[in-house]
Amino acid sequence: MSEGKQYILYVQTSDDPERQYSPLILAQTAKAMNIKATIYYLGTGLRILKPGEAEKIKIGGFPSVKEMLDKALEMGVEILVCEASKRMFGWEKVDLIPGVKIVGAATLNDLSLEADATQWF
Repeated sequence: MSEGKQYILYVQTSDDPERQYSPLILAQTAKAMNIKATIYYLGTGLRILKPGEAEKIKIGGFPSVKEMLDKALEMGVEILVCEASKRMFGWEKVDLIPGVKIVGAATLNDLSLEADATQWF
């Protein structure tokens, strides 16, 4: 790792089960490497964050996506949710898993400018 690479932003845009693990694994790995990691959920990715949804996804020998989300939060990975995407679904009042934070769309732009690297899923 070169000097100054201290923040990675992972952007999850999909509710496709096969696409859920990569940002969670990479964010946990970043934290283990003492790198700040944030996962920003937008678009259909928000569906995974409704209570009961992440528990339904378990692929191969990996833990469930719910277990992966819980571990990421426990490790200090910040998980952000796009307010505009929430409104797109008509979710004025929606329960999401504990520990996530709803933020404005401009936050993604700010985070992208701040991050040393941004990865999209």
